[in-house]
Amino acid sequence: MSQEHIKNTLLAAMGNLEKNPAGAKVVFRASTQLDEGMHCLGKVREFPPISIDEPADLGGSDRGPNPVEIVLVALGTCQEIVYRAYASVMGIALESVKCNVRGYLDLRGLFGMQEGVRAGYQKIVFETEVVSSAARAELEKLAQIVERHCPVLNTLQEPVEVTGSVTINGQQMAAEASASV
Repeated sequence: MSQEHIKNTLLAAMGNLEKNPAGAKVVFRASTQLDEGMHCLGKVREFPPISIDEPADLGGSDRGPNPVEIVLVALGTCQEIVYRAYASVMGIALESVKCNVRGYLDLRGLFGMQEGVRAGYQKIVFETEVVSSAARAELEKLAQIVERHCPVLNTLQEPVEVTGSVTINGQQMAAEASASV
C-alpha cells in the first residue's frame, strides 16, 4: 500500500469525522477461549484465531506468545502504525520503523506470593528506530506527535476504566464479589 493511498484514506477519514463527529466513537471487539492446558485462542474480526500460550516453565506448551508478550507486541506495532500514518499525512518518507519492547514483571505478583507486588508489568521500555532521509527536525516532530497519539501507549500510560463480570455455570456473580477479588 502506497504512502499516498494511506494519506488519502486517513485524510478522508478525518474529513468524515469533521462532518460527523459522532462517528468518532468506535468499539473494537475480541473474544477468547481457553483451549487445552494453558493454550487459548483469541478471535478478532474474521481473522484466523490467534494462538496464545505460556512457556513450558510457566505450565504451558509454548504454542504461542503469552498475554503479557502480546501487550508488548501491541505497543510496538501500534508505534510503527502511528509512525506510518502520521508520516504519510506529513509527507515524510520512511525507510523503516522498528520497535524493540521489554516488559519487566515480578512473578511473585502473578502467583500471589508477596503482598504489594503487582501482577502486571512494573515497567515497560520501548526503543523505536526510525530510518528516513527526512530532516532531523521533521522526524523529531513526527516522534513527538506519535508519542502523544499512539493509542496503546496512551492506554498503558493513563488510567483507563476497566469493568467486567463473571458468569459461573450460567449465573452471574454478584458485582460486589467480582469487584473484591
